Amino acid sequence: MNNETLQAPETKSEKVNQQLKLIEGKFTKREALSIINNVVDVKINFHKLQRLSKTEGNINDACKYDNSRITELIDDKADIKAFLMALQTNECNIKISSTINITVE
Repeated sequence: MNNETLQAPETKSEKVNQQLKLIEGKFTKREALSIINNVVDVKINFHKLQRLSKTEGNINDACKYDNSRITELIDDKADIKAFLMALQTNECNIKISSTINITVE
């Protein structure tokens, strides 16, 4: 991560960018499954908490939510698990890289 001090943009057209290398390396199948499960679970929980905070304390809320992102994450997690489990050996290294790009507009 850069050691630059983040500053708010001075004008609306100016952008400030930052990157975070969240995951970078080679992992065993078990490690890869653990990393992916944990990261995706955190993101799913984030969406669930966001959904809850929108309706908390509103007894008139119909409790209808857009769960599409949660469902998408659960499906993607299952697909990745199936892919990794289908690998014939536990001895191979699996390279995972994930970078978060942040842009202030």
